[in-house]
This record gives sequence, structure tokens and C-alpha cells, in this order.
Amino acid sequence: MRLSRTCTPLSSLALAAALTAALCAATPAVAQQAAPAAPAAPAPAPAPQAPPRLIVAISVDQFSADLFQQYRERYSKGLSRLLQGAVFPSGFQSHAATETCPGHSTLLTGVHPSRTGIIANNWFVPGIARADKQVYCSEDESNPKSNSEDSVISPAHLKAPTLGDLLKKNNPASLNVAVSAKDRAVVMMSGHTADAAYWIKGKGFVTFEDRKLSPAALAENEALAKTVAAGAGDLPVPGWCGAVDRPTDMGGFTIGTYRFPLKAGDMKGFANSPRLDQATTDMAVRLLDEMPLGQDDVPDVLSVSYSATDKVGHAYGTEGVEMCIQMNVLDQTVGTLLDALDARGLDYVVVLSADHGGADAPERMKLQGVPEASRLDPALTAEALSASVAQATRITVKDGPLLYGAGGSGDIWLNAGLTPAQRKKVIAELVAELKANPQISGVYTADELKTVKVPSGQPQDWTEIERVAASFDPERSGEVLMMTRRAVVPGTRPQPGYTATHGSPWDYDRRVPMLFWRKGMVRMEQAQPVETVDIAPTLAGLVGLSEPAGTWDGRCLDIYAGESDSCSR
Repeated sequence: MRLSRTCTPLSSLALAAALTAALCAATPAVAQQAAPAAPAAPAPAPAPQAPPRLIVAISVDQFSADLFQQYRERYSKGLSRLLQGAVFPSGFQSHAATETCPGHSTLLTGVHPSRTGIIANNWFVPGIARADKQVYCSEDESNPKSNSEDSVISPAHLKAPTLGDLLKKNNPASLNVAVSAKDRAVVMMSGHTADAAYWIKGKGFVTFEDRKLSPAALAENEALAKTVAAGAGDLPVPGWCGAVDRPTDMGGFTIGTYRFPLKAGDMKGFANSPRLDQATTDMAVRLLDEMPLGQDDVPDVLSVSYSATDKVGHAYGTEGVEMCIQMNVLDQTVGTLLDALDARGLDYVVVLSADHGGADAPERMKLQGVPEASRLDPALTAEALSASVAQATRITVKDGPLLYGAGGSGDIWLNAGLTPAQRKKVIAELVAELKANPQISGVYTADELKTVKVPSGQPQDWTEIERVAASFDPERSGEVLMMTRRAVVPGTRPQPGYTATHGSPWDYDRRVPMLFWRKGMVRMEQAQPVETVDIAPTLAGLVGLSEPAGTWDGRCLDIYAGESDSCSR
């Protein structure tokens, strides 16, 4: 707007005169000339046209939508950049079994755990020739070297193809690469055709049993060893962490003020700190060059799963200075990865989401407005339920316990030695006892769940049984599934290193952010609920990969603001 030239300051000696000058300088000259018309709004930037050469799929383990919302205004590095893309703050892991393996299995398959077959981190097979009857989600239990505590890692249990699998099927030249601190994250995001797959075990990165470590992995392990051997002081605490920097008594120890000093040679301390994500990024960057990724016209996939948020959440909960430090390091770490991609001139698209959310320690929740927060009733453990059901039914078994499971994911399996009549009686008593417990919100049998159709859309409105059905596989799930009430945290007591967890059918465990970014995108934020099973079809739309109807449970999300449709290729 044009300003008047008739108003000038009369004196510079008085403050009042100076204020008058300032006000006069901003006086519109409406008497002299009408204001010009407002300039037309700039046309939106054109959406990217060519398919990206590299898909970078990032998972942040235990990164709830609540945690994202709490710290989003503090992000200034990598996460800040992703906030300039397409932001879906209400993504849902729609199923009830909100654990690492099931959650990761949805991210790039586009289907729920009921179709991936990954119903939990661990499940029980009562008839298996193994003493504990337990099977790990990413193991090959047919390998005689494998057991539930030290598994031979394999994608054998994953029933659905990942996006990397489908791209390689479409063109074998596509590269499918994954890295994480956790083997189950690597396996569930890369699937059956990983060209490179690395996770941390022992003192460094390892890979599948039948493969050798590449030069990149050997170099990263050497660098990691030097870092651990040197040790380090406390991690820096941003000034904005002050509000959460206070102790909470856990009965014999406290949480809320730890700063992650690293004792020289302490690999365990390193692996349970935010530094773990930095090592994951370092390994991913080395793989960018070694493979190499995104260097030709055939799209590649790089999956990166950051595990430190989950480590910190379990050990210290979500509302102390520990998680605040982690959010700062995560932001910087994602920034390091994006900067490395930029430095190589790669045309890439990024998606960032999570396998599940997480609850804070109930002891602190009680102090912060959640009086009903509690730990699991010891009567709901497999041991206690086995004893009470056996006493009520007078049914016993020769080998092993009557029941397996309970607790975390809620699945309960029956001993393989029961007759059909005994099974029916045990299930009836078990259901009755569970329904009588005030911590239980719902009890469902396998026969009931087999008849439930998993819905689509509006995941926040799904009933509890629909959420359970979305992670129910009749070949692997228990005969009875129990769901605990809101704010009941699995685990009967806290201990140093494990004070909080996840696994419930409630929003704090199910709701996660979904962020998409690519150079040239116009920023948009869509608050309507979406699902993590929407990620794979959305990315497929960007690279022009078309699959038969029914391939995915999710839908393609249009992440380009304006007239362009990212799903229309």
C-alpha cells in the first residue's frame, strides 16, 4: 500500500514525537490515491512429474501420534523438513496387537497382520518340539540352530509381499535394502527379496546366516567399535526439555532425569541410548553408496527403522527428560540421512511413520491426571490363569502348563495334550474368569473371530472385536484373546530398564503420524484418519506400480496438494 508523504516528524527530542513519526509513516494515503488491487495469489507449484528413483521408508519404533504432537514444534532438522510435505497426524495401526513385528509388517505390505500372518513379536505353537513352545516372528524355527531366544533370522513367517518384493518382481533390477537395530524391523520392511539387510546383534551389524558382511558393514562396525570403546559424556539437554526434567519414584529407583552417559566399552549402554539411531543412519548412508541406490531409472527401496525411541520408551517412559533428549537426537539423525541423500543428488521420496505408539509408566500417569492407570493384575498371567482354570475344572496335563501366552498381546493358547472335550471346558472356564476381572475390556474366542470381517476406513471408529480381528490369524493366533482396559500397562511390576510398554487396542498405542516428503511438493496437512496400510499403495502410485485389486487392504492417498493426483499414474 502506498504511504503518505505529508506526515513528517516535528521533533526528534521527545519520545512522543518519535512515536508520532512511526504512526504517521504507516498512515495510508487514501486521500491521494486508492489502494491498488491485492496481487493475485501465486499459482501452486507444479507437482513432481517423473517417478522418484528412490523410496526411503522410515519407521520410528514407538513413535506415537501423541509424542509427535507433543514435540513437533521443537523439530528443526530432519523432522522439520518432513513437516513441509504431506502430513497425516492421525495415522492408525488399525489392529489390536500393537507390537513391533505386527506393526512393521503393515508398513510396506499394505495389509493388516491378519494377512501378513505376523500376529505378535512372539507366539506359541503348543505342538512344536521345543521346550518353551515359543516362536519368534522373524525366525526360521525349522533350522536346528534356531531357538526363541537366539533365532536364525528369516522372512519365512511373512505371508504378504512388501513393496520391495513387488518392485523386484516387476523389474529385478530394483534394489531392496533395509537397516535397523532390530532384525524384525528389517525383515518385515524388506520382505523376501532383500538385496542387503542389516541389524545389530552383539557388538555390531549382522545379516542373514547365509550371507557375508559387506565392506560397508565391516567399515561401520569398525567405526561403531571405536565409538563404544571411547565412551562419552551426557547427551545434551535442549532448554525446552526443562518441563519434563524431574524424577518419578518407581519404588526403589527413579526415572525422568537420565542423560545417557556412555561408559567406555559399554555396548549395552550404547544400544539402549539415542546413539543407536545415529549408528543406524551411518549404516544406511554407507549402503547408499555401496549398492548404489537411486542411481538409475529403476526405483529402489531403502527401509530404515529407528529403534531408540522404543528403547527409551520402555526403559524410561514417554514423559521424562530421556524421551525429550531422544526426540532431539531423532530430529538431528533424520536430518543427517536427508542431507546425505541431497548431497548425492538423488531424486527420492520419503515416508515416515511408526510400528505402534506407547504408554507412559503408569506410576507417572497417575501423577499426571490418569488415576486409573495401573499395571497388569498378576492374576492375568499365564501361570496364574493356568493354576486357577486347572483348579476350577480339575483338568491337568502331564507336560508343560495348561495355558501359554496371556499378558502382552493378549493371545492365550491351550496345551496340545488336551482332548476336544477338555479344550471346550477349559475355554469356557477361562473366558468366564477373564470376563470377571475388572481390568479386562473384552474376551474373544478364535471361533468368534473367524466370523468377523475386518472393516476398511475410519479406523478410529472400529469396535474392539474388529481391531482384534485385524491381527487375528486362525493358523497362529490363540484360542482365546483378552484385551485389557485403557491405561492398564502390560507387566505386573516395573524394573530398571523396563518401566513402560505398548500392545493395547487403544489410541495411544494405535495412532501414529504419517509424513510424506519429496522435493517440489506443496505442504499439506490432512487431519482425517488414515491407516498405515495406505502407505504401500500410496508409494506404488508414485512409481507407477499397479497391482491387482485385493493386493492391499489400504488405499492410495493423494499426497499432492492441488489439482495433481499422485495416485493417477
